[in-house]
Amino acid sequence: MTLVEELKWRGLIENITDPALEEKLNEGGLTFYIGTDPTGDSLHLGHYSTFSMATRLKKAGHHPILLVGGATGLIGDPKPSAERPMITKELLQHNYEHLSKQVKDIFGFEVVNNYDWSKDINFIDYLRDYGKFFNLNYMLNKETVKSRLDVGITYTEFSYMIMQALDFLWLFEHKGCTLQIGGSDQWGNITSGVELIRKKTGKDAYGLVMPLITKADGTKFGKSEGNAIWLDRNQTSPYEMYQFFLNVEDSKVIEYLKMLTFLPPEEIMAIEKRFEQEKEKREAQQVLAREVITFLHGEDAYQEAVKISERLFSGDIKDLTVEEIKDAMKGVPCYFCQNDTDLVSLLVDASICSSRREAREFITNGTISVNGDRITDLNFVVSREQAFGNRYTVIRRGKKKYYLIEHE
Repeated sequence: MTLVEELKWRGLIENITDPALEEKLNEGGLTFYIGTDPTGDSLHLGHYSTFSMATRLKKAGHHPILLVGGATGLIGDPKPSAERPMITKELLQHNYEHLSKQVKDIFGFEVVNNYDWSKDINFIDYLRDYGKFFNLNYMLNKETVKSRLDVGITYTEFSYMIMQALDFLWLFEHKGCTLQIGGSDQWGNITSGVELIRKKTGKDAYGLVMPLITKADGTKFGKSEGNAIWLDRNQTSPYEMYQFFLNVEDSKVIEYLKMLTFLPPEEIMAIEKRFEQEKEKREAQQVLAREVITFLHGEDAYQEAVKISERLFSGDIKDLTVEEIKDAMKGVPCYFCQNDTDLVSLLVDASICSSRREAREFITNGTISVNGDRITDLNFVVSREQAFGNRYTVIRRGKKKYYLIEHE
């Protein structure tokens, strides 16, 4: 397979601005950029598919640049449904610093900030040097703008397209950048940059967009959707990411293997064949989790996630560290306890059991475990001294239901 053939096989090319780009991609040697606005202090899984695409191009001999939008982030890319809230310059700078470090650490890309060349452009020059190259009808026909006309769009948001086009022009003139890549929702902004370069310089530049990664129900992975899987391990731990990938729908897992991993096509096709025959083994999900977590956080983080998962499944959690307990118990019901208390009362107070009678039955039947030990003593007392790090007690009811008691 050529590079382009493989990218198409992986489902990573939705549209390009010029068929001539395919040969240039196969040859190598392009400088290209991918942009993101620092509206948060971490990338998420929605970003990862486009950033891993940039990594593929880098491995094929192209030079990537990441643009973090210190200027465009102050304006906000138009959303299809409503205007984005403005964020403060202080928060944006905080986010910029975190994103820049994250991208350099994970991907090793050169990072630039469009605030550096945008901050000194005065309004008259902006209109004369850039605005005159944009036909109003052309801008109104862009999908992101068109979708907002009924509910209204401010001039600030309307200007975002010009600002992003200006970025492409600056990188073209100062960095020799001839290609911009992004998600399919950026097609209008990317093509505007291609047109601005052509009109200002008479030279060619190119754009490529990828499909947005979605769940089986069609929803995106992003913070706006409220289901973000963050690339910062302090916001989404390797264990949480492992559980997410382990529970990926069968209908999407092969698509994700193609889009999110660097496994060769023949290996993915072999996995797909085995997966179709024995889906219950969830081999494809396990491979997906291993590949993404190892790329982002390293082999040790992946092995730690597997260890936590296996311990929780078996109930043998005694050798987990306090940090591993915190990771494992994110999202489970939590009850704050100030004093040592008998187990029967605690099960009722923490809503683990509906009544003292039910609590006694569960204990007598061996259904309740505390910190990995099955408890059958009705007089058992849960104390801070027995807790992980003198802070966390883990109660398991049955085989799957976990509860966290935090000692205050």
